[in-house]
Amino acid sequence: MSSRSSSRPDRPVPPPRAASVSVAELDLDAPDGPVVGLRPAPGGPPLATGDVYALVRLRGRPAATVIGTVAEGEDPGEVLGALARQRVEAAARPRTDAERLAAARPLARPDLLASARKGLTPPRTSVVVATRERPEQLARALDSLLAQDHPDHELIVVDNAPRTTDTHDLVTGKYADRVRYVCEDTPGLAVAHNTGAAAADGEVLAFTDDDVIADPHWLTALTEPFAADPGLGCVTGLILPARLGTPAQVLLESHGGFAKGFAPRLYDPARPPADEPLFPFTAGSFGSGANMAFRASALKKAGGFDPATGTGTPARGGDDLYAFVAVLSAGFRLRYTPEALVWHHHRETWQDLRNQAYGYGAGLTAYLTATLVRSPRLLPALLARLPRGLAHARALTAQRGGAAEGGVPGEHGTQHHPWPRTLSRLERRGMLYGPIGYAKARAVRKAAAR
Repeated sequence: MSSRSSSRPDRPVPPPRAASVSVAELDLDAPDGPVVGLRPAPGGPPLATGDVYALVRLRGRPAATVIGTVAEGEDPGEVLGALARQRVEAAARPRTDAERLAAARPLARPDLLASARKGLTPPRTSVVVATRERPEQLARALDSLLAQDHPDHELIVVDNAPRTTDTHDLVTGKYADRVRYVCEDTPGLAVAHNTGAAAADGEVLAFTDDDVIADPHWLTALTEPFAADPGLGCVTGLILPARLGTPAQVLLESHGGFAKGFAPRLYDPARPPADEPLFPFTAGSFGSGANMAFRASALKKAGGFDPATGTGTPARGGDDLYAFVAVLSAGFRLRYTPEALVWHHHRETWQDLRNQAYGYGAGLTAYLTATLVRSPRLLPALLARLPRGLAHARALTAQRGGAAEGGVPGEHGTQHHPWPRTLSRLERRGMLYGPIGYAKARAVRKAAAR
């Protein structure tokens, strides 16, 4: 970082330059088998020479990611296939103490995981997509959602605080009779999600964003676990980048992006995980709002989404994190399944990344504030876990990104694309603001209700 940026910490400093990276899907028929398919990520341009980031599928199931450089004249399948076989083999062999611990402990009840593989019919599901003035992105997302292999589902678009009729015209025109349109005039992602949930008739409520492309098997994989486990309240899935065409996109993904790995995991409030001292307050490890589903009755029992959280409110975020903790605190289990895949279009510009960093920090402390305000009985549990949790957090942030289960641009934990200090400062500033933002959002709602 230059001396100029060090002396002006608030000045927007562009991220390190990073060449664009192609994104692809690669299929193996066995861990040591041949490549049976290689194609660009959904909607992406044809593969070219240079760096390629690829999702490795093993007999169709997401298994790992790799990144390789394809030189002029080389066969991309051979280059990436060799890396994929190494990655899949390495992923099956625990390397660090944390991975060995993860392999040794019961992350999920074997009976529930086994029953989920028996071809159970997924329950009736309502898919809710909240959007605001992004009709082109929304159309791309809806096209992928209409191609789902789930046998019984409906699609609901919630137009949040619209300024134009563009979303209404798109949904009622191009997607008439296939997608339901609902308007919610109050701004805020949590409000929009609550409105969508109220309009839905599904036993399960799935939520995704207007900037994703859903894998055709996404909804089935996301909702089948509910048929296997009556005590399951929430399921989250895998989020991978749809494009890595700008320095901001590469930087975000090189430090973790939204992915939570390729190992399924069950979080059970009756059996707190030993590696997460702050559980259930470690909501960021459970998943993200672009890929989540709730049993409708569990979400209702948990009180729904807190309307004073989320994008579009002074709180700036935290609506998904709040819902995860609320459902776990109500006694339900939460499962992460990497087979439920969506491809996310990361924000493209440096300013987008700055806004995102601040919003993440604000959303984190806003959701914690919301949790304690609405469920003060949880305060003793949080205070009891805080010392160990802070020590754990310091150990993780000392090596941002940590060990990865797959290839990423620059590799997690390396310094190929260092995380700018300006973004870390913005995250911390957002964390300081979060409780204030939440209080402002509640005040706005009270004033509007008068």
